[in-house]
Amino acid sequence: MKKMILNDYGPDAIFTPTEIERPAVKPGHVLVRVKATSVNTVDTMIRDMGKDLPLSPDLPAILSMDFAGIVEEVGADVKGFAVGDEVYGCAGGLADLQGALAEFMLADVRLIAHKPKSLSMREAAALPLVGITAWEGLKRAGAGKGHKVLVHGGAGGVGHIAVQLAQHLGADVWSTGTGDAKLSAIKTFGAAPIDYAAETVEAYVAAHTGGAGFDVVFDSVGGENMTNSFAAAALNAHVVTTVALLELDLSPAHFKGLSLHVVFMLLPMLHDVGRETHGGILSGLAKLVDAGSVTPLLDEKTFSFAEVGDAYARLKSGQAMGKVVVEI
Repeated sequence: MKKMILNDYGPDAIFTPTEIERPAVKPGHVLVRVKATSVNTVDTMIRDMGKDLPLSPDLPAILSMDFAGIVEEVGADVKGFAVGDEVYGCAGGLADLQGALAEFMLADVRLIAHKPKSLSMREAAALPLVGITAWEGLKRAGAGKGHKVLVHGGAGGVGHIAVQLAQHLGADVWSTGTGDAKLSAIKTFGAAPIDYAAETVEAYVAAHTGGAGFDVVFDSVGGENMTNSFAAAALNAHVVTTVALLELDLSPAHFKGLSLHVVFMLLPMLHDVGRETHGGILSGLAKLVDAGSVTPLLDEKTFSFAEVGDAYARLKSGQAMGKVVVEI
């Protein structure tokens, strides 16, 4: 099979085309012919930081976690999947799990599901990591009917799914962004857009919550933006973050009695604990997609297998809106 490998780590590391024998199927797994894969921030972090991250695979490495494709072979003890099934999932690209930048990928069936029938392979490949992350965060926060939910970064990968899932749960949703295109996308998904570059946190909290704050703040930006999340949250509210790699004064969270939820959806893959939860979420997400409740947002730029490096650069540039996808 053809694959794209990294022989070195670093911001300037180059993806190199290579051919090797395709993986042999094993019990509890399926061999998937990969049709598309998306690029997530964690993929670029692995490429850039290498072994400074404890989840990075040994070199030579095959990266990228999300995929959509067709089942080619079925291992022993596998139920619910057959040769020819169209599937999607987030099942490799870290530790000792081969990634999706290859024509074939071995996938643990607990980490995959039948892909949404209404989506193309390219569209389906955009969903797994961000969909699972958004689902887990909103569930932990108990978001539901009557809640006021603020999503930071509602035109981004995780953010645009969180906006749609929060609405499906019955919440009233607002979302931050800046620039006409991103604010328009947020509005298209049904949330009330907030231009964070033109309006202070205090101003939009006063305008939309009467100064009380939001019941749930889903921060897909993270980092130093968490201070804005604390400021926007109501008393005893829930703050969800996907990026908590920083030192931060939690005093504002203390004086508001906030519950902080850090979502790191790769843990089941890394530790082989509760992997079936991911398969279940993907099955539920596929039903919502086919019912019209969730639609993936894909960046306008398209990339082929030979353009993997350009796809990674596109995501890192900050110019992408939605998910960057590579077709295999």
